[in-house]
Amino acid sequence: MYIGRFAPSPTGPLHFGSLVAAVASYCDARKNNGQWLLRMEDLDKPRTVKGAADTILHQLESFGFEWDGPVLYQSERDSFYHDALAALKAKLLIYPCTCTRKEIHDSSIAFGIEGVIYPGTCLQQPIKPNAPIAWRIKSDNVKISFHDAIQGQISQTLNTDIGDYILKRADGLFAYQLAVVVDDAAQGITHVVRGADLLDSTPRQIYLQRMLGYQSPMYAHIPVATNAAGEKLSKQTLAKAIIDECAAELIINVLEFLGQHPEKTLNNASLQDIWHWATHHWDIQKVPRTRTIPVQL
Repeated sequence: MYIGRFAPSPTGPLHFGSLVAAVASYCDARKNNGQWLLRMEDLDKPRTVKGAADTILHQLESFGFEWDGPVLYQSERDSFYHDALAALKAKLLIYPCTCTRKEIHDSSIAFGIEGVIYPGTCLQQPIKPNAPIAWRIKSDNVKISFHDAIQGQISQTLNTDIGDYILKRADGLFAYQLAVVVDDAAQGITHVVRGADLLDSTPRQIYLQRMLGYQSPMYAHIPVATNAAGEKLSKQTLAKAIIDECAAELIINVLEFLGQHPEKTLNNASLQDIWHWATHHWDIQKVPRTRTIPVQL
């Protein structure tokens, strides 16, 4: 059975960029007679906006989305992340780290796809006493390759491209990379359709899946909507919230963005008819094979 999901972070209301991810994942699930689950990734408590999760649920309902089963909230799942971390610790795959960002920046001489690579200081010498502890996983010389349904063949060598990455932060919060892997496994996710801004994270997640004995889903990373400056649409770039009254028009715009070329007759159609066309005509092979697409809103 196909089981997909949409997993927004409740840092504010949905905007055009997040609507793109919702529509793509929803259409792919429905076209394949699958389930579409909803997960609130409210793990980063300092960034979570009070009431944003309820706003997102209201927006999704107003736009005609219908999800299967109860909504899963990451903020309620610390015990499961703790168990996964303990399992990795038992396998001697993780280690404590007390290095600050400044120390890492000053001591690292290697650069990867996301900037400086952690030099393994705390793996090679004792950690600092009475300092906040983060937990890192050993990346070793591991090459991860997978086929993305949109972006094609992707490969990373973790130790040279990423380095030993954090699974639990020094402030006590679990990292996204661990939480998403645990939750995808718990929900039985078979297909992940999400933004290409997360493409570089996927090898890290596949590595964790293997180390924890989980099945890896199939992945499809859609283009990310950007503004004229090439910045991803987000709360930080002042992306405007989607408006319920414009639902039909916005869904059509999203389908066009995703290369589906909706019929002109849909311009005056009901939201229900638009969804019927979208879920029956969805073709993931038509989605542009690029990481970003600028939009004018």
